[in-house]
Amino acid sequence: MSGLDSELPDDSQQFPTKLRVIAIDGPAGSGKSTIAKHLARRLGLEYLDTGAMYRSVAFAVMVHGVDLADSAAVVEVAKNSRIHVDESTVTVNGVDATTQIRGPEVTRSVSTVAAIPGVREVLRVRQRAWAIERGGGVLEGRDIGTAVFPDAELKVYLSASVKVRAERRANEVAALDYETVATDLAARDAADSSRQHDPLIQASDAIHLDTTELTIDEVVSNLVERLNTDHD
Repeated sequence: MSGLDSELPDDSQQFPTKLRVIAIDGPAGSGKSTIAKHLARRLGLEYLDTGAMYRSVAFAVMVHGVDLADSAAVVEVAKNSRIHVDESTVTVNGVDATTQIRGPEVTRSVSTVAAIPGVREVLRVRQRAWAIERGGGVLEGRDIGTAVFPDAELKVYLSASVKVRAERRANEVAALDYETVATDLAARDAADSSRQHDPLIQASDAIHLDTTELTIDEVVSNLVERLNTDHD
């Protein structure tokens, strides 16, 4: 399990020179989680879904009844939340929130939470600490290659058609219908791409792959080949 509530290093901490980080960014439903999990297994690295961390904070804010407009209170929730993420389970303050963090309520509030600079700072430090503790890893999110690990060994930006992305996300949670997911995705895309701090953008040196018509194996093999070529 990936514990993310331990004593945290200062955000200015220098990264170890042998840290091996693969950064995978992109919008919801682009295939980030699936690709990151498979790539991590191929490379013998651990995997971290950083989006689940932001969703966990949004879930905690909702549970505590904190006003999203009160940025300082939301940051305090982020600081004090015990978040654990692994490949199949997410717990927040000891509560299994695996399904709830993917629900419509959290989805509609997570962009607001993620736009708060203090929240991003808290989680960025935790993400870096996670990777440093493990000597690297495959991290996926929206700003891994641009803000969290700008010197990652490989940066990847995944995209897919809106239709395919909505279908993928709707299939993740049985209670969600396609139209609701498509509407929420469009709102999330607009919010994430336009926020002032660490917006969703492709890093200038990232590899862009459209996964709409690609299989998981095709994407993973492409990335492994690129890594092997870079090391030749």
